[in-house]
Amino acid sequence: MNDIAIDRDRWSEANNAYLAASLHWLRLRLQQWAMPADARAPEMAQPGASAQKRSNWLGRPAGAVAVVALPAPTLDDLLAEAAEARAQAARSEPEPALPAMAGRLGLSVFETDTLLLCAAMELDPSIGALIAVAQGSTQPTSSPSFGLALRLFDDPAWDALAPQRPLRYLRLLEINQPGATALTAAALRADERIVNSIKGLEHLDERVATLVGPPHSPAPISDSQQACCDSLLALLHGGGDDGVPPVMQLLGPHRGSRLAVAAHACHALGRHLHRLPLESLPTQRGEIETLTRLWQRESLLLPVALYVEADELEAGGEQHAALRALLSHTLGLVFVGLREAPLQLAVPHWSTEVPPPTADEQHRAWQAALPAALDASERERQAARLSGHFRLDLAQIEDAARGAQARGVSAWDACRDLSLERLDSLAQRLHPKAGWNDLVLADEALGLLRQIAAQVHERHRVYQQWGYAERMNRGMGISALFAGESGTGKTMAAEVIASELQLHLFRIDLSAVVSKYIGETEKNLRRLFDAAEQGGAILFFDEADALFGKRSEVKDSHDRYANIEINYLLQRMEAFSGLAILATNMKSSLDTAFMRRLRFVVNFQFPGPDERKRIWQGALPPAVPRAALDYDRLARFNLSGGNIHSVALNAAFAAAADGGAVDMPRLLGMIRGELRKLGKAVNEGEFR
Repeated sequence: MNDIAIDRDRWSEANNAYLAASLHWLRLRLQQWAMPADARAPEMAQPGASAQKRSNWLGRPAGAVAVVALPAPTLDDLLAEAAEARAQAARSEPEPALPAMAGRLGLSVFETDTLLLCAAMELDPSIGALIAVAQGSTQPTSSPSFGLALRLFDDPAWDALAPQRPLRYLRLLEINQPGATALTAAALRADERIVNSIKGLEHLDERVATLVGPPHSPAPISDSQQACCDSLLALLHGGGDDGVPPVMQLLGPHRGSRLAVAAHACHALGRHLHRLPLESLPTQRGEIETLTRLWQRESLLLPVALYVEADELEAGGEQHAALRALLSHTLGLVFVGLREAPLQLAVPHWSTEVPPPTADEQHRAWQAALPAALDASERERQAARLSGHFRLDLAQIEDAARGAQARGVSAWDACRDLSLERLDSLAQRLHPKAGWNDLVLADEALGLLRQIAAQVHERHRVYQQWGYAERMNRGMGISALFAGESGTGKTMAAEVIASELQLHLFRIDLSAVVSKYIGETEKNLRRLFDAAEQGGAILFFDEADALFGKRSEVKDSHDRYANIEINYLLQRMEAFSGLAILATNMKSSLDTAFMRRLRFVVNFQFPGPDERKRIWQGALPPAVPRAALDYDRLARFNLSGGNIHSVALNAAFAAAADGGAVDMPRLLGMIRGELRKLGKAVNEGEFR
């Protein structure tokens, strides 16, 4: 057994001795109060008195005289000895639980004894019978009342159960006061968490633990984050007003970095950090008050700190009001994690920006985390590629490296998959299957697509190694516009780039993003961009003109809020560090401010005869049975690539239905149907 376990055992033994002495003293006080002055039985007060003798005495009729009657000083002497034994047990080191609790919670001697009286019901079932006799109850057992405590203990204080005193404010006692029952006659009961603490069982209150979860272990932090942690600790060591620390507001775009800095600060202070997600924060006034008081109590009883994760906080909402109400109380050490602007609070507060690890710090972390079996050059190549693309904190880098080895995949794949959980609920994931050879585009468009892929590949070299990151605050992401008619290959081009870059492709469903409710669209977009910020995904906004349209003249509130949405989009597009692709078949409808912020504009022209012939040649998979096909004739029909693939698929189904092969008559028949579907004129002479 180690020293810590031995010390804990010794403390438990000393705490039990203190409780035994306190309960013995309490029994004597109850017996002293219950017995008539001329009929005290000292043997009943001895620790070894039998249960039978005690029950015989307790069961006597009211006013009956005990068989043995001794002078009053004898019981008083026993009480004095018990009080001295209790005081001696309280002087053990470290201090027993109840005296230590009294000191931390600011309890007076009378309040401490009142709490002991209520807890004794849980610690020793026989106490209830003594309380019943002392209160003149005809029941075999009874809960204590405040009136009994006032009569029983020295230096009684009427304000002990005042609303702002600890017994009531910190919910140490539960008061059962039905109807018109007077407060002094109401039954009192010690809170279960407090009874456990008196026994020496220190666990977070269950009502709080269900909201905040287990303690958050410190994760690795970078040198730049350590500097932020050091300044935070210097402020905390300096103390706040009346020794109360200010509310520490940690700002920054990276949630994991903020939490890691707070956890490191708590570890240095010997505190356990518990995280409260904003969605777990109650919004009803009564529930907030209960949580506030229970956490105040926990912060006084245990070395804990609270971290409120408020990334999704919306000004003016219910959660905003609830958080301000929570933080208006003294809660001990409290951190609030926010993405941007700090809260304006009426209590002392302090805010600081927590930077994510720099690219160089991520690069060094990857070199340390990658498998030792890699040679130096391969390790450097992978570290540069990973740190140049993904935006991870040091803990995520370690987790991704371990997860890659456990799953038998590359570190790149492990990093890429980190964004799946959050993005899968916000957008539709496309599974790229097309390659460069499947694209049939003009040379200019194809060259721009290859430039997009190359810039994503070489971001680390240009931004970090060549120094461009030191000159740029924004715009280090890549945004591209794919403009062209429907079916000209915009979605396929996005798939090709995603396949080339080995990234997930998410198509944004505008119906799930745009909301008629004020502020909801911005909130949905913020979640979307935040989820993709780590770098594992490409965002593909199909039919982007519906979301990125021109700002209009403000004629009413709807116009004003629509313009606010567009302004927010402009800011996020400029700040986004990943690859975002906008696709539209109405380029002229886009706001000119978006056009200025786009790095690439790729025009997808309607395919000419030569392009259509190449598309027809690749429209049927090799396994499809086919007759001789006249591709030059097929290319004369004015169809886009999407229409051509639709015609080929319909012809394949027709051939499968009758066991034949795809031939010209089938294809011509399907082309006729496709043209009519598109509302185009059908020249029957072309089909003869």
